[in-house]
Amino acid sequence: MKRVSIGESPSGELVESFWFSNPSGMEMGVTNYGAHLISVKTPDREGKIAEVCLGFDTVEEYYGEHPHFGGIVGRFGNRIKEGTFKLAGKEYSLAINNGPNHLHGGIVGFDRKVWSVIAAEANSVLLQYISPDGEEGYPGTLTAEVRYTLTAEDGVQIDYQLSTDSLTIANLTNHAYFNLKDGGLSPVLGHELQLWADYITPVDENLIPTGDLRSVSDSPFDFRFAKLMGQDIEHTDIQMQRGGGYDHNFVINGESGRLRKCALVYEPETGRQMEVLTTEPGVQFYSANFVDQKGRGGIHYQARHAFCLETQHYPDSPNQVGFPTTEIKAGEEYTSTSLYRFSVK
Repeated sequence: MKRVSIGESPSGELVESFWFSNPSGMEMGVTNYGAHLISVKTPDREGKIAEVCLGFDTVEEYYGEHPHFGGIVGRFGNRIKEGTFKLAGKEYSLAINNGPNHLHGGIVGFDRKVWSVIAAEANSVLLQYISPDGEEGYPGTLTAEVRYTLTAEDGVQIDYQLSTDSLTIANLTNHAYFNLKDGGLSPVLGHELQLWADYITPVDENLIPTGDLRSVSDSPFDFRFAKLMGQDIEHTDIQMQRGGGYDHNFVINGESGRLRKCALVYEPETGRQMEVLTTEPGVQFYSANFVDQKGRGGIHYQARHAFCLETQHYPDSPNQVGFPTTEIKAGEEYTSTSLYRFSVK
């Protein structure tokens, strides 16, 4: 592990990066600014190691505007309708930062905070952020710990642990953008995707779940058998039009709370594969429909040059009684694990 001081945040706090490698040559980079995953390098079928995660060359670029490249978003990842919810009979109002809605924790979410470094070890780093009561409108002081581990089996493992001093809600996820072919130079429409999901949570015109579950059968959302990401991306289905492509929560088959497979991505030219496992109930498949950003090495990241698979609880869960709860009570501890495991074929 290599630990590097890379400057100060806009608020004057020390920002560091942490670099890991394993015997197969895979590499992972993390920074305590926003708990960002800043780099993932993996070999292709010829053994060539290259970047597969979108990001920037300098930490200062992460301070600017960008679509949450690799950050830990929270206190609540994804959308909350009109930025309001009730908890124990009391209504709370959050920042509105995505049309009429609240998105990814608000104006200054967890990916804009400097996290404390609790432990830095040979293959992992443990980061902590304490979100005070009232931050961005959320109740309760929430202590969030995130551990990144580069496994010997070529996995990026993310372990979450949350606790609070009073009743609150939370839904953390990592917002990494991947391109297994060339790190963002070209579209990902030729990547193959399989999802272990029989249902999605359909959305209204403002991308808020309707509260229903919709079967993926006979729809562009059917990835139960592997198909190209681009095969149905221009489909006339109203859900596709509302998302501008794929930007939907898939309900993962099987029991949440247990680590299970939810996705498999394969890039045929390089042979790279990425398998996603999680204990979460859902995964947001986003086809980077609106990305337009200069990134690492001067690459112009464009729409659909990457994909996200954000493991999560469902969007707008605090306002949907039928969705898995995102409430955390005082004295309780919430834990979650997601694993992005790489290989070639």
